[in-house]
Amino acid sequence: MSRRDEYEQKAEALLTPIVEEHGFELVDVEYVKEAGNWYLRGYIDKPEGITVNDCEAVSRAFSDKLDENDFIEDSYIMEISSPGLDRPLKKEKDFIRSMGKLVEIRTYRPIEKQKEFCGVLNAYDDSTVTIDEDGSLRTFDKKDIALIRLAIEF
Repeated sequence: MSRRDEYEQKAEALLTPIVEEHGFELVDVEYVKEAGNWYLRGYIDKPEGITVNDCEAVSRAFSDKLDENDFIEDSYIMEISSPGLDRPLKKEKDFIRSMGKLVEIRTYRPIEKQKEFCGVLNAYDDSTVTIDEDGSLRTFDKKDIALIRLAIEF
């Protein structure tokens, strides 16, 4: 297990009870390096949407827990935010919630000369995702998918 995976798992274990105590859902935790800085990010949500005050309340409680446990060696910036409307589908609960909805898929390599696909999420399992593209079903191996997220319709 990489250090990044270890930090994300430990952070998720600390953050989950805080998020649930507030009646929110923990969507994702990531530990990433951007522009020379490490970021520990927690994404939270609730059906009616997350507010700045919601993020602040979780952030304060999480910051205290991180100070108590102090398991990250690097200096980092901690952020708590909403995942946004265009959040990627990563976990099974994301796929369950998105069944029957329009999704965008980007692949690592071209498939039939294209890398971007859009269709209604029709099925998924541990290794594949199937969308309905205007009446025809297309199945992708998850290992070939760089990104899958809800499509934003205007």
